[in-house]
Amino acid sequence: MALEQKLNLRLSQRLVMTPSLQQAIKLLQMSRLELQEVLNQEMVENPILEEQEETEAERAEAARDNNEEAPTPPAVDATPATAEKDRDSFEEIDFNSYFEDYLDSAYNPRQYQEQPEEFSLENVLTRPEGLPEHLNWQLSMADAPPAVREIAAYLIGNIDEDGYLRVSREEIRAAHYENDADVEAALALVRSFDPAGVGAFDMPDCLLLQLRALGVENPLIETIIRDHWPEFLNRQFAPLAKSLGVGMSEIQAAFEIIKNLEPKPGRKHSSERTIYVEPDVFVRKIGDEYIIQLSEDGLPKLRISAAYRRLLRGGNGAIGAEAATYLKDKMRSAIWLIKSLDQRQRTIYKVADSIVRHQRAFLDHGIEHLRPLVLRDVANDIGMHESTVSRVVSNKYMHTPRGLFPMKYFFHSGIDSSQGDDVSSLSIKNKISRIVDEEDARRPHSDARITQKLRAEGIQIARRTVAKYREELRIPSSSQRKQSF
Repeated sequence: MALEQKLNLRLSQRLVMTPSLQQAIKLLQMSRLELQEVLNQEMVENPILEEQEETEAERAEAARDNNEEAPTPPAVDATPATAEKDRDSFEEIDFNSYFEDYLDSAYNPRQYQEQPEEFSLENVLTRPEGLPEHLNWQLSMADAPPAVREIAAYLIGNIDEDGYLRVSREEIRAAHYENDADVEAALALVRSFDPAGVGAFDMPDCLLLQLRALGVENPLIETIIRDHWPEFLNRQFAPLAKSLGVGMSEIQAAFEIIKNLEPKPGRKHSSERTIYVEPDVFVRKIGDEYIIQLSEDGLPKLRISAAYRRLLRGGNGAIGAEAATYLKDKMRSAIWLIKSLDQRQRTIYKVADSIVRHQRAFLDHGIEHLRPLVLRDVANDIGMHESTVSRVVSNKYMHTPRGLFPMKYFFHSGIDSSQGDDVSSLSIKNKISRIVDEEDARRPHSDARITQKLRAEGIQIARRTVAKYREELRIPSSSQRKQSF
């Protein structure tokens, strides 16, 4: 087969994402904390970027440079006046006064002595003490043989944050701790530590440990926890009383004691810190209008360095061709970043404004008036793609007169109603919570009964949907909510 060259013309379409577009998309879906870290890193890596207030002249100069597609070096301004202005004037420094202050300090050394710290940094904890540290501290104070202490340290390492031991006796033996007497002694030692109930294998075991620590000796309660825990947990009190041959009053007394025990003894020693949310958007009501303000606290205000702009204007001869190419690339990256940030803020504002207009009834009257809203509605309103709206509302929060909400909070599907307007699923969940709160605890409403109440209010909903919403709200079933006494 002979080799030959051919020239073919082909027309095709494809989506090409420029680096600036990729950067804008990445910045759009970042939270404010992530954006702050990225901007700080960019300021470290890009010498063109600065965080300073600009004068009016520099702001006009930066605006002129930002309108250029690529930085081009203008002619060099080599007038004597400009050269004298740009040159550092060392004659203006009063060296005599400077050295007088330095020499005076030599005769008064106490003036510059290091002041002792009010608090020692060695005594400052980086995080609060957790359950493992609390248990290991008690182990260090315990009087036990070395073999028992070693096994106890192993057990502490396998206790979860709730205080439960997550290894069985067989797994302990498999870890080469085969002396049963030492294992039982170590297990008893760990279970004697504070908090009461720590080191249990399961919840009934944990509750029994707490009863012994409290000095409660009640055979009925121990029998219920040890042998009839599933029936007690499911509130089958009448059959339980019949099988144990006791009255309902005794079951009620046992119930009052058991419900005051701690099912998760390690909870009070949790080392998790509270994460505080800072809103990205503020919505304030002024008169009859809602005003939207974007939060920029903590974000560095970027600008183009005037010094490097002057270097680029000096041409390649002033700094060399290689340095000029490097600065041009950094200048282009800096301009892209600033434009991407501006586009990000504009897009967030548009989405927030559309949400406020769609959910005006919610802001005025509360959750009962929350409208069904999907990403497509906002995307069509502001003329953007759904994926862009999805990136905007991700990991961002809005502070409103009704409280602080994730921006995704305002997007929910709807259920048909007899009034003609759809009702938000979140509003229906609120109605279900209200119905459960107002029910008689001795005769709680079933899912079918809740469905009937909602239909009486004009909401056409299925029973399985009510059950789904109830489970999402973590509301127990009617049999579990029923109180026999």
